[in-house]
Amino acid sequence: MANSVYVINKGVNKSIEFKGLRAQYIWYLGGGIVALLVLFAILYIIGVPSFICIGIAVVTGAFLFMQVYKLSNKYGEHGMMKQVAKRSIPTLIKCNDRKVFKKPPVNS
Repeated sequence: MANSVYVINKGVNKSIEFKGLRAQYIWYLGGGIVALLVLFAILYIIGVPSFICIGIAVVTGAFLFMQVYKLSNKYGEHGMMKQVAKRSIPTLIKCNDRKVFKKPPVNS
């Protein structure tokens, strides 16, 4: 009987990670880079000198990278979505009318 060696992929349910960024933060960074490219193109077409366009893109890109990595480290994979969801929950529900608690009429 021949011995079989099976390779088990142990990262099947893990989320995507790229250079320390996890999950949705990769998309945020990608969207920010595309926005920077569009900003650079608009500034260049308007007629702003190329060195100033490059400077603005580099400074804004550095700020973007720092903010996205800061969010990724602070909240983790699902933490920011949980914070946004937590803010949307009302702290108090007021009901000044008793109609809510009365039975609706049955239409038979």
